[in-house]
Amino acid sequence: MKSLLLAILAALLGSALAADDLRIGVEGEYPPFSEVNTEGELFGFDIDIANALCEQMNRECELVQISWDGLIPALKTGKIDAIVASMTATEERKKSVDFTEKYYDSNGRLVLRSDKAGMINDDNLSESLSGKVLGVQRATTHDSYATNELADVVGEIKRYNSQDEANLDLVAGRIDMTLADQVAMLTGFLDTEMGEGYNFAAPAFDDTQYYGEGVSIAVRKGDDGLREAFNQAILDIRDSGVYQTINDQYFSEDIY
Repeated sequence: MKSLLLAILAALLGSALAADDLRIGVEGEYPPFSEVNTEGELFGFDIDIANALCEQMNRECELVQISWDGLIPALKTGKIDAIVASMTATEERKKSVDFTEKYYDSNGRLVLRSDKAGMINDDNLSESLSGKVLGVQRATTHDSYATNELADVVGEIKRYNSQDEANLDLVAGRIDMTLADQVAMLTGFLDTEMGEGYNFAAPAFDDTQYYGEGVSIAVRKGDDGLREAFNQAILDIRDSGVYQTINDQYFSEDIY
């Protein structure tokens, strides 16, 4: 009888501990943030950050790979408890889920020749853009921002089907600068051989109407306890240096 009671108690304890585990949705198709190696293992910045946050919170976590368009539905139906997948906290998404504070920024930045980039700041931005040809990827946040906020400032806006096409025209001298995601440009252009001699201009385009409030972790509506636990863990790994160690494995600048 005693053995039976002990077995029941152990089972109940195991269930309680399992219930405390977190299932975190990740995408796995957005390098260098999350991807899958030849052994089928997830890796990347988002993956390392998710694991670091779980360790900081002293929680057991299971990373669940889900296609991008299935992440929010999976969260809302309880299949996962949070999303760590480079998701921008936009007003539209806030209608469906709650977000933590940012864990990295995804602002728009101008990229151009290094000698010109260093001369542009917030105070002389309009003057510096006057008459210039600006390249953007068609139908992106950056296209929307340029169309609504910069069309009366620049000389021309050229639109491309891909950012790679814009980058090629930048190097060829057919445009003066491009406006694009700062992290994507850092890893996909500036840190490559093609990007030698180019750099970011100082101004960061972060109008929340277009760019949201940074890249954040999504949790279910009303799950304030988990949201605040993630918020504290983000601050803690920033303070401890763990965040910077992860950051430096993937990027040459602090993307926070």
